[in-house]
Amino acid sequence: MTARKCIPWPNKCLRTPAEPVEVITDEIRAIWTDMIDTMEAMPGVGLAAVQIGVMKRLAVVDASEARGQVVRMANPEVLHASVQLRPHDEASPNLPGVHARIERPRAVTVRFLNEAGEVEERDFVGLWATSVQHQIDHLNGKMYFDHLSKVKRDMLVRKARKLG
Repeated sequence: MTARKCIPWPNKCLRTPAEPVEVITDEIRAIWTDMIDTMEAMPGVGLAAVQIGVMKRLAVVDASEARGQVVRMANPEVLHASVQLRPHDEASPNLPGVHARIERPRAVTVRFLNEAGEVEERDFVGLWATSVQHQIDHLNGKMYFDHLSKVKRDMLVRKARKLG
């Protein structure tokens, strides 16, 4: 397939909740393939469909060291999150050149439709958990910097605009 262009912040798609996926079709699988190519080209550890302008609740995550262990998710939702938090520097290709340290639950249990169209529940820990939560935020119309204070968020967006 092909790597797609990530839409630039502040495109309204990035603030719009994505539509649920009813059934896994060849079209959905093709979108996932493009998303994986896009994620690998960045390179990144995850991508939500809204980041490339596809308003469907689709995400891909691959936080493995060697790569090639991508998880394809439709309609992902967090069922359980650990109390223990894990800080990590997060960024987005939609707002290039900047990043921020965000604290999220260290582990999450997520339910999603997998590529076979079956409901799956899976535990994610560490960077995997961070990436899954980051992608779900995107699908809900949130950006990682929404977890920052208004002052820090405004500084980050100003810095990104200067770089752009």
